Amino acid sequence: MLVLSRQRDESIMIGDDVEITIVDVRGDKVRLGITAPTEIPVHRKEVYEAIKREGGRGYKVHTRHTKKHDTSEPADNSS
Repeated sequence: MLVLSRQRDESIMIGDDVEITIVDVRGDKVRLGITAPTEIPVHRKEVYEAIKREGGRGYKVHTRHTKKHDTSEPADNSS
C-alpha cells in the first residue's frame, strides 16, 4: 500500500484520468473529491461490496451520468 500525506486542496493522480483531491479535514474525517471518467465506476467500499453481493445488478445505472464523484457527505453550508 502506498501511503501519501496531503493537505487540504492538494491532489494525487491515479494514471492520467483520475484525480483525488483533499477537500476538507475535520477531526477524524477527511472529505475527498474524486474526478474520473464516467466509464470508471467510483464507489465507497461498502457500496461497492453491496453491488458485488447483488451480482452487479444496476452497476452502470449508478455511474452512467456522473462525471465528478464526491465520496463525502453533503456540504454543511450553514456557516
